[in-house]
Amino acid sequence: MKGEENMPLVPAACLLKHAQKNAYAVPAFNFHDLVDLQAIITAAQAEAAPVILMASEGTIRFAGFSYIEGLASAAAREAKIPFALHLDHGRELDNIVKSVRHGFTSVMFDGSHLAFDENIRLTSWVVDVAHRVGISVEGELGQIPGAEDDISVSAKEAGMTDPGLVAEYVEKTGVDALAVAIGTAHGLYKGEPKLDFPRLEAIRQMTSVPLVLHGGTGVPDATVRQAISLGICKLNVGTDLRLAYTGSISLALREQEIHDPRPLLGIAKEAVIEVVRDKIRLCGASNKAHAI
Repeated sequence: MKGEENMPLVPAACLLKHAQKNAYAVPAFNFHDLVDLQAIITAAQAEAAPVILMASEGTIRFAGFSYIEGLASAAAREAKIPFALHLDHGRELDNIVKSVRHGFTSVMFDGSHLAFDENIRLTSWVVDVAHRVGISVEGELGQIPGAEDDISVSAKEAGMTDPGLVAEYVEKTGVDALAVAIGTAHGLYKGEPKLDFPRLEAIRQMTSVPLVLHGGTGVPDATVRQAISLGICKLNVGTDLRLAYTGSISLALREQEIHDPRPLLGIAKEAVIEVVRDKIRLCGASNKAHAI
């Protein structure tokens, strides 16, 4: 990919392997429409950073696979940085198959709510389907509490990743990346999150696949950096972007009377760009794009 003027959509595994080798993390951002997708790509180009665009099953229901595919294809024609298009928290196998057919370069199968053997069985099936066409697969062990779109995990249901199960899971499924539960949560935190770093170190010792940290919003910067130093190669960020998007529009409407949506969407885009650039720098991904 080096030296290409325009870099196409790439499998997430390509980005994560480079991040792992060079001790940084690839920031992965949930998007919902043209505005935040453009903001993510604009920020990534300004920072010369690789990024992962994530569409959840809720976003797919809102926008549809064809529109998401079209947006990503347009971005690939214009962007000068490598990026992946990723299905985030895919639980419906039908959506996995449709993602493969609609240009996604990475999928996450979330079988964390299933029994261990069933998680392995279904994740293995997803890996087989995706790898046949060069698409990366992220799996998950342990459940992260909180709510994301229509997926809600209570504190009672949540559970940390068991390091003792990691090697078997990775070997039997063949996943390219593993999402781990070490103390983060989806959505907003009520207090400062306490990450279980000894658990993360134990997980890292059990597998060489890139590790993923979900629930990146609200985690202190120093904590994120320590997690990256211990093996996290992908940081998921969603709520921060939503807050920037909606909060900037709400503030603008309180301060002035605006009837044209375009200025409002421009304000939202600039707010999201600022958050994305900040997260890229936090991950240490700035100026890494053209080395991949």
